[in-house]
Order: sequence, then C-alpha cells, then structure tokens
Amino acid sequence: MIDIYTHIFPDAFYNELTRSSPKLGNIGQRLHGIKPLFDLDIRFRDMDAAASGAGEDYRQIISLPNPPLEDITDAKTGTMLARVANDSMAELCRKHPDRFPGFAAAICMLDMDGALAEIDRAINQLGARGIQIYTNVAGKPLDLPQYDPLFAAMARHDLPIWIHPARTAADMPDYTSEKASRYEMWWCFGWPYETSVAMTRIVFCGLYDRYPNLSIVTHHCGGMIPYYDGRVGPGLDVLGSRTMDEDYSGVLKDLKKPHAEYFKNFYGDTAMFGAANGLHSGVRYFGPEHVVFSTDAPLAPIGVSIKSIQSVMDAQDFSAADKKKVMSGNAERILKLKSA
Repeated sequence: MIDIYTHIFPDAFYNELTRSSPKLGNIGQRLHGIKPLFDLDIRFRDMDAAASGAGEDYRQIISLPNPPLEDITDAKTGTMLARVANDSMAELCRKHPDRFPGFAAAICMLDMDGALAEIDRAINQLGARGIQIYTNVAGKPLDLPQYDPLFAAMARHDLPIWIHPARTAADMPDYTSEKASRYEMWWCFGWPYETSVAMTRIVFCGLYDRYPNLSIVTHHCGGMIPYYDGRVGPGLDVLGSRTMDEDYSGVLKDLKKPHAEYFKNFYGDTAMFGAANGLHSGVRYFGPEHVVFSTDAPLAPIGVSIKSIQSVMDAQDFSAADKKKVMSGNAERILKLKSA
C-alpha cells in the first residue's frame, strides 16, 4: 500500500518556522500536540500496526500540513522555509526509504520565480515526487495567469500536484452578519467547497487544454464534485444564464471537450476519515484509474481508512487488478516509483 497523502512536521522546519513566522500564532503549538507529526517512533508503530492489520506492506508519501506558507510568511521567508522543509523531507526519505518512498515538495507561491526554482531543485536534486499547493494563494485563485508557469513546470516534469484545501474561520463567515465561521464549519464544509471551486476554476480556465498530461491529486476525494456531478455537468451546461453582470458565453465554447469530462482528469484520494457514503460516490465517479489510496495520517486514523476503502471496492466489485491500482499502482505510475 502507498498512502499518497500524509503529513509530517520535520524538526528543522518546525524550529525555523516558529522562529521566523510571527503570523503562525498558536497553530504550531496545537499541531505539536499531534505526536506522530513529529515523533517517528510513534509514527512507525502506527504504520506497523496498519500493515499488520491489512496484511500488506504500508508506505507513506509525506508532505507538510497546514497552514500554507503564503498565509503566515512573506515571499522571502516563505521561499526560505520551503527549502528547509524540502531538505528535511528529502533527508527523511533517504534515511527511511522503506517507510517514505517519496515526498511532495513545499513551495511559496508569493515568489513565483523562487517557486519555480525550488520546484526544479526539489525534483532534480532532492528527488521530490511532485509538489503540494493550496486551493488559493493568500486569497487569490489558482487560475490567475501569474500562476500558469507553475502548472507548465509540473507538466514539463510530468509529476503530480497535490492540492490541499485552505480556509480559516475568518476567511469566509457562514453568514454576512457574523465575522467568522462557527463550530468549525469552515473546515467541515469549507474545505470540500474550497477544493471544488479550485477544481472548477482550473477546468474553466482551460488548464487541461494547455497541459493535457497534468496530474492533479485532489484531497478528500475531489471535495463536493462527485456528489454534485449533476450540478457540475448538466447544471453548468447553461453557464451564464444565471449571471447578469458578467458574460460567460464564450467559456464553454473555448474548451476543446465538454466541460464535465475534464473533472475526470483529476485524481481523487481516499482520505475521507473512514467515510463510507461519500467514498462510494468518489470512487464511482473517478474510477479505478483515478483513485489513489490516502488516509491523511496522522491527522486521521489509518486502520479505519484502510477498511473503509477496501469495503467500498468490494461493494463495487473491483477486480484484483483494479484494487491494486487504487492501493498502490496509480501512485507508482504518476509518481514514477519503483514497484515494492
């Protein structure tokens, strides 16, 4: 099994982050309470238990957790922190190749020249298997022309982009009469919404027409897209008919294919906190070629997530070959990993 989306907080990165990022607030301390983010002994015990319970080898692709560097640093500091993070994750992969066969590099998109240079360094020198970005860049959408060079670079490297949702309580209140989202609805519902909006903007801006080989891994199985496939597909066939102050009449015409087809280009990971109903929709929507096994460890339980995806694949009568694709084969293919 290759768990394609797990998080880690290397010590060197954490120390530099807390020293140089005054905007971090208390989130660093709260994350430090999640021991497996920092303590490899605890993490490895959890991994061994998962492997024993499933009766299979279990490995993790590692990446940084929230918060995005763009939200808590300036361009210069963020670029420096990305380098520290990538050096640290690369070292972990070198020391523990049987545990961590690869990592998704961190970048800071406040400095695009620096981000592009770090992409090349992380992949060519450190062996990163792709990069992680977030659903917005300090509130700016990913489909702005200034970010296109990043997607071009990843298409050239032919390695995936992990997209992680980013939203806080203050970013978008649940009601206009309030200053912040309450009861962590910004996380529970806001993050899947963030992912869905980012995916849709990527489709409508023609990104897949420009870079058809681009691989993008969406966290939490594509957010709301699989569940709302009707609204995303036929519902948006009449794009612009509901909008008075902006002309969308040329958007769909400019795409080379029907817009709904592009959403199947994304990969949906299985990090759903052991959900059954939502995972059924996501797996059916993306299909065995575009589902990648993930638990979101250590921020979500590994064993429960494994049992959940296995039960979903059994219920949908996946063949042994298709199960292999989901649990490791698709990850090996898009990350260009050697088979275990």
